[in-house]
Amino acid sequence: MLVQLTDWDATQRLGAALAKALGPEDRVALRGDLGSGKTALAGAILRAFGYAGLVKSPTYTLVEEYDLGFLRVVHADLYRLTAPEDLETLGWWDYLDPRTLMLVEWPERSGDLLRADVDVWLRVTDDGRQAQLRALSPRGVGVLEALKS
Repeated sequence: MLVQLTDWDATQRLGAALAKALGPEDRVALRGDLGSGKTALAGAILRAFGYAGLVKSPTYTLVEEYDLGFLRVVHADLYRLTAPEDLETLGWWDYLDPRTLMLVEWPERSGDLLRADVDVWLRVTDDGRQAQLRALSPRGVGVLEALKS
């Protein structure tokens, strides 16, 4: 599925649509070059869930947690990891619980340890940005089907 993100509002709409389709235990891989909009999309998803605070890039903290009461959202940026084994020092396995939605930037740094349901590739284009979404699991297929309706 390909989505044109011509402006900030388009990113907010995609985030809102994803928030309606995503839930606990879903894992979203956010891919793209620096500045492609990974954190902006994560923020749009969080705002759609009702989070009103600042959504900052987890580049330096590596992980930002948002407890929304009904859902915990973990926003991770694995860019600075040097090996998949470094996930252990983050307490990675503690985040894999039944009430947590994970949004992971630079998921390729996790090796095979992240089993994403939805893969989102963000690209800067002449007309803004573009998001290509792909299902990687049966849960991911459900998310994409919900986006289409």
